[in-house]
Amino acid sequence: MMRLEAMDALGPRTGLRVVILRGAGKHFQAGADLGWISEVAQQSPLENERVSRATGEAVRRLDTLPVPTVALVHGGCFGGGTGTVAACDIVVASEDAIFSISETRWGLMAGIILPQLGRALGLRQVRRYALTGERFDAHEARRLGLVHEVCAPGGLDQAGARIVEALLMNAPAATTATKLRSLQVAGAFVDDGVFRDLVREHAATRQLAEATDGLASFREKQPPPWYPGPAARHRTP
Repeated sequence: MMRLEAMDALGPRTGLRVVILRGAGKHFQAGADLGWISEVAQQSPLENERVSRATGEAVRRLDTLPVPTVALVHGGCFGGGTGTVAACDIVVASEDAIFSISETRWGLMAGIILPQLGRALGLRQVRRYALTGERFDAHEARRLGLVHEVCAPGGLDQAGARIVEALLMNAPAATTATKLRSLQVAGAFVDDGVFRDLVREHAATRQLAEATDGLASFREKQPPPWYPGPAARHRTP
């Protein structure tokens, strides 16, 4: 995730016109490092809030960046990655892209990205995919509203260049005003009180027993203890 200071420095006054986000490796974002999350969960509640606040601020600032943002998605886009693309203005996905709002699978929650996901997918679809953690492909992501356009594998550069060219044809100040006013009239800004509550709940959930069990199931490659199937582990007190 971008440093917050760098994001604060981005804007039309710097001459910047467009921000493009894309994955540097096999995936756009394969989700958070669950080993690192386990380590953070062992630290103080205050430190957990600090971590959640930094993550939440990154998404919130990306959401309101005063220049257009374009996400070019390939491979896995899981957990916080879905919130990142939901916070972007325009999203193009390669046909090989796979999406999942996967937090509940590990006893965590997607609270700090739910505002962006709710606007992109709509409440009805969030209620399915954030609760089930199901994976869905690029075409389903487009149908749901998370993605604007799907291209063939290897076609992201061409699709992105076409969109950037269209953005550059438009007046910078008018583009910024249109973006920010659109968020305002839609009631899409996350106010400080709601954001504070999201951060606190997100941090607290990480330290609950369910998260401990869920992250352990990931490390051990076993079903979580709450799964009622025959292979389920049973947590001992």
